[in-house]
Amino acid sequence: MAVNLDKEAYYRRIKRLYSNWKKGEDEFGKVDAIVVSVGVDEEIVYAKSTAIQTWLFGYELTDTIMVFCDTKIIFLASKKKVDFLKQVAMTKGNENANGVPPITLLTREKNESNKANFDKMIEAIRGSKEGKTVGIFSKDKFPGDYMKSWNDTITAEGLEKVDISAVVAYAMAVKEDGELSLMKKAAAITSEVYSKFFKERVMEIVDADEKVRHSKLAESVEKAIEEKKYLGGADPSTVEMCYPPIIQSGGNYSLKFSVVSDKNHMHFGAITCAMGIRYKSYCSNLVRTLMVDPPQEMQDNYNFLLQVEEELLKHLKHGVKISEAYNAVQEYVKKEKSDLVAKLTKNLGFAMGIEFREGSLVVNSKNQYKLKKGMVLSVSLGFADLVNKDGKKDEQKKYALFIGDTIQINEEDAATILTPVKKKIKNVGIFLKNDDEDDDEEDGDDAEELLGKGARSAALLADRTRNEMTAEEKRRAHQKELANHLNEEAKRRLTERQGDQQIQKARKSNVSYKNVSQMPREKDIREMKIFIDKKYETVVMPVFGIATPFHIATIKNISMSVEGDYTYLRINFYVPGSSLGRQEGNIFPNPDCVFFSSNLKTPGDPSVPSTNLQNAFRIIKEVQKRYKTREAEEKEKEGIVKQDSLVINLNRSNPKLKDLYIRPNIAQKRMQGSVEAHTNGFRFTSVRGDKVDILYNNIKHAIFQPCDGEMIIVLHFHLKNAIMFGKRRHTDVQFYTEVGEITTDLGKHQHMHDRDDLYAEQMEREMRHKLKSAFKNFIEKVETLTKEELEFEVPFRDLGFQGAPYRSTCLLQPTSGSLVNTTEWPPFVVTLDEVELVHFERVQFHLKNFDVVIVYKDYNKKVTMINAVPVNSLDPIKEWLNSCDIKYTEGVQSLNWTKIMKTIVDDPEGFFEQGGWSFLDPEGEGSGAEEDSESEMEDETFNPSADDEEEEQEEDSDEDYSSDTEDSSKIIFFYICTVRWRHCGPVARFPFNLKMLETK
Repeated sequence: MAVNLDKEAYYRRIKRLYSNWKKGEDEFGKVDAIVVSVGVDEEIVYAKSTAIQTWLFGYELTDTIMVFCDTKIIFLASKKKVDFLKQVAMTKGNENANGVPPITLLTREKNESNKANFDKMIEAIRGSKEGKTVGIFSKDKFPGDYMKSWNDTITAEGLEKVDISAVVAYAMAVKEDGELSLMKKAAAITSEVYSKFFKERVMEIVDADEKVRHSKLAESVEKAIEEKKYLGGADPSTVEMCYPPIIQSGGNYSLKFSVVSDKNHMHFGAITCAMGIRYKSYCSNLVRTLMVDPPQEMQDNYNFLLQVEEELLKHLKHGVKISEAYNAVQEYVKKEKSDLVAKLTKNLGFAMGIEFREGSLVVNSKNQYKLKKGMVLSVSLGFADLVNKDGKKDEQKKYALFIGDTIQINEEDAATILTPVKKKIKNVGIFLKNDDEDDDEEDGDDAEELLGKGARSAALLADRTRNEMTAEEKRRAHQKELANHLNEEAKRRLTERQGDQQIQKARKSNVSYKNVSQMPREKDIREMKIFIDKKYETVVMPVFGIATPFHIATIKNISMSVEGDYTYLRINFYVPGSSLGRQEGNIFPNPDCVFFSSNLKTPGDPSVPSTNLQNAFRIIKEVQKRYKTREAEEKEKEGIVKQDSLVINLNRSNPKLKDLYIRPNIAQKRMQGSVEAHTNGFRFTSVRGDKVDILYNNIKHAIFQPCDGEMIIVLHFHLKNAIMFGKRRHTDVQFYTEVGEITTDLGKHQHMHDRDDLYAEQMEREMRHKLKSAFKNFIEKVETLTKEELEFEVPFRDLGFQGAPYRSTCLLQPTSGSLVNTTEWPPFVVTLDEVELVHFERVQFHLKNFDVVIVYKDYNKKVTMINAVPVNSLDPIKEWLNSCDIKYTEGVQSLNWTKIMKTIVDDPEGFFEQGGWSFLDPEGEGSGAEEDSESEMEDETFNPSADDEEEEQEEDSDEDYSSDTEDSSKIIFFYICTVRWRHCGPVARFPFNLKMLETK
């Protein structure tokens, strides 16, 4: 056979089997030889005989007889199978290095009765120990003359048969790392099929009020595993169902895995679903209950069932008897809700592996086997025959709740869930009714009966009416509802905030010297030269022959130029009046004063006169740089909320990702490191030892950006409160790795193949798949560790659109609670719950692009602009916003949002009395407002110098809208005035008063 056999795995496992046999515990102590015979029967899916073959060899070998004796092993099979088994039979010496008995291969003869081969095997059995008893799997009975003749031979020899199914199952129950990986993959596929197909399909059925039979829905689930998009990159040929999916509803429930889905129509109440997927012969299982409009009592019972499962997982540990775990759960239910003890399922799960259900390792009150680390169980528990007091029809009166997961037994900690599909009430409840519909429920039921529409609520009747409308009409109707609600909610919110006193931070006043005694007495000052006092960060200049101090904060910029024989020092100050435009009247008609110093050295002078200006220029630059750096650091530290300390978990099995980069960088050069999840947060440790801690309770959005269509894979954290590292404050931190770098590194070992483009593409696909699997595994462990309190959002790439929130265009993608772009830096994250409305600007037929303006519920917060969005994305964005219940408007012109937001903040009551946000609607009075604001904006346009423009951009970037900061009575306006100094001599012209230079 052209198939390789994993010899190392075979030796490890056959050695484990013989080791357990030699211990002689339980039935192993009663047998002298073990016989495993496998025939051909396509109807048999699970059998211990085929399971042990798969466990040892990786394949099922039909029409094969295996005899395990004390000192030898005999295989009887066809010629092709014998060739396959030669890979483990051909060993040096009498025994292999692992001490496993040697193998004898016998070739089956098709045209003979195989009597000679049977005699050799019987002789070996007689020579093994006492030669009287053989261990068999009593439930495995294969048809056919071949198997019958062998069984008759054993019977004729008078050999006693002992069933060893339980002890062999216990020996195989502890899974190796390779087996655990396969079972985790199977569990992941099951979770994907449930979440992305079954759950979505049920919601579609409920929304559309379809009549679908349980059996048909189960068939569609079986067909879904043929589609690669649900298999997480697995080969469809390696994936199969463990059993036909079991879907039940409408009062007919049987909480077992031996039942089949009936042909009744799905009832919109409690819908139980059990499904298990097998990957490369290893099984997994998942059970969930979806509830449509569950009454409060049903929700309470379901939440209690979740608590019961948590209690069970606490007791499923290494060394614990299975019966003890079961009894602990029984006692817990008796203590908390004794009336539900009789409703609880009779067993709470079973061991699982190559066989779906191991009958000897069932979680019940009689099982005395101890759990071992590495075992994998399917836990499944539920409450049956529960009564719905609110039910009026037969299918509504009775219901059942059923949940189950695939779990892995650990040594000390509680069992690990391998199927982390969310199962809280918010994740499995489908709520259709509104509170105000409860009063009309009876009328709704009567209407449904008259129309013959089944048991739907009034909400779905209204939904059916809306379905007859076009998508645009439905959007408009919904937007009208949102518009009415928007103004009322905003007015109420602003009214509540009026009572809150907003504390304005006092503006820092920079004073050079508090009294005359601090004034320096330097020689340069007496000689009327410029002197820089580094201690007090002050420049002392001669003005009208008087040494006058100016704090470094009053200097905007400084420049020096040489013209002929003279050096000129030009200093630009911040002074009152700088906000006035050129056409609005200038207070200083002649702002320039010329001072100069000669570059020529006169006899008797120790140095060139201009030396003082050159030194002053250099020192002022140094002091200015130091001052600005200190001020920037202080500004960064403002508003920093002190975080809790990270609680380190010393367990080595903590979720961890290695070889990641962090953004923003800790140092100038980016460095690799690892991120590890601890008890209450993450810790990133760089290769040089730098640490960055992110606490779970400070994470606003945890976003996982896969590498689909990207050259980067990202874990991004948008924080509630900024944290400090790298001397800056940051509200966004991300850990990432680049696919291209890893592919290149791997390609170094495959240099000979780099010329082959197909090979390079295949290598990149494999690397992308490995990266996604590693990140997903990390996320699942973190969500399990935090008990789903921290949920990662995955962007919906299909809903993404191009736009420029900053200077460059990028792909903006919605998640369940935000709009993000995490692949570019700086990142873009907008929380949807904080959005008041979205306005589209420049929406015109002849334009290819339009702009998106996001207005927040906090009107003091600056609006967010997204420029250059392609016009073909307009309808998809509208559809998405409408589905998120966010009001949107559109217009043909750009608005002056600075004035709009200031107007609202100054007089919120007047704004809403005049119609509030209705001025943005095209049907309202928005056009006039747009024209006015546009004209006002044009009137205020001016062309500042390059220095001014750069400074203003820096100021505006971090500035929010506030009525206080815009108050003309409190703010200081600055005007640029130019002064030129000569190092000595009288001043010819000085056209402004010294009081205007006061920094206060």
